[in-house]
Amino acid sequence: MKLFRSVLAVTAVATTTLFGTASAQAAAPGTDFSGIAALSNCSASLVRYAESVSTDKALVLTNGHCYEGGFLQPGQVLVNKASTRSITLLKPDSSRAGTVRADKILFGTMTRTDMIVYEVNETYASIKSRLNVTPLTLAKQGPADGAGMAVVSGYWKRIYTCSVQATIPQLREGDWTWQNSIKYQQPGCETIGGTSGSPVVSTTTGEMIGINNTGNEDGERCTVNNPCEVDADGNVTVDQGAAYGQQTWWLYTCLTANRTIDLNKSGCELPKPARRH
Repeated sequence: MKLFRSVLAVTAVATTTLFGTASAQAAAPGTDFSGIAALSNCSASLVRYAESVSTDKALVLTNGHCYEGGFLQPGQVLVNKASTRSITLLKPDSSRAGTVRADKILFGTMTRTDMIVYEVNETYASIKSRLNVTPLTLAKQGPADGAGMAVVSGYWKRIYTCSVQATIPQLREGDWTWQNSIKYQQPGCETIGGTSGSPVVSTTTGEMIGINNTGNEDGERCTVNNPCEVDADGNVTVDQGAAYGQQTWWLYTCLTANRTIDLNKSGCELPKPARRH
């Protein structure tokens, strides 16, 4: 997992002025730090759903393994958990725009996918007015093979550019298993520790099509920092140097009409908390 290693050791858019429109002056998708955030140990991004409006509380997305409480256990799911995490937002040129503060974790897991959705204590409109930062829009489907992509790291203030190589049926790393992981075509996206939680951005649409989370560093088989690929027939493959991201569009399958996450919604792809007996 691409966590900074020292930590391991110790409705339509409400306004065009809020969410932005394409213009001749706009940077090409995936080439700047618009909507990008940094945490103490990982990267992150300010995100919105396609239906989000300016008065909604803003959302920040990062990996589940970047949780301030440490790695989540297999099967563990966080829902509406209080948080006071400070998050640094960046300007398009990667300089510091300012900070926002989380007030809760709406959803978090390292099972099937690897993400945490923070709700911050102010609206998109407030952040736009105060910091002039606009969010990335979450894509409603995963990327196709060959799609152009960029991994934009707020922690390192670095952009990696490549394309999607394939969608891997199952990725195993240590005790964790992820489904339909996004594998990057190399060279170009040799991500390092600290890039965990970076958005995978479409270089065509500018939408967030996944979330960067891991890579095989040493060629080991299915160990921490050395994920292995498992195909539909159960065959295991190790690809040293390969890097991967996880699906984020599954959030839409659990979204209600008022843009809240309902894990009991029919068709919801996200894992539910285990029942207590």
